[in-house]
Amino acid sequence: MEQSEQNVKKQRPVHLDLQTIRFPATAIASILHRVSGVIMLFAVGILIWLLNESLASPESFVGVQSLFDNFVVKFIIWGILTALGYHLIVGIRHLVMDAGYWEELSSGVASAKVAIALAVVFSIIAGIWVW
Repeated sequence: MEQSEQNVKKQRPVHLDLQTIRFPATAIASILHRVSGVIMLFAVGILIWLLNESLASPESFVGVQSLFDNFVVKFIIWGILTALGYHLIVGIRHLVMDAGYWEELSSGVASAKVAIALAVVFSIIAGIWVW
């Protein structure tokens, strides 16, 4: 075994404690952006099914409308709206970064924190609107 291979093996962590790792705000914003995109992928199926049911007949429209009185359905709709709002806000942030702005570390961290804060505010407003 060469000397360089031995040095690499010595530098590897023996035990990686995932609870001590702290992600920066930019990483959290990016990961949650992907998660919200996956949530919206499944949400589209739910929303298309609800639209299809509501357009089938006047009776089915009333049936779908009565679903929205259920707490679980309201919670799901609130989750869909929250995912949509977060994905939109952070997506705009990514577009601005792709245009060449907020690329420095300090401005990237600040824009991530602002985007997360705006998403929380949007989520609260969506919750008030749904309930």
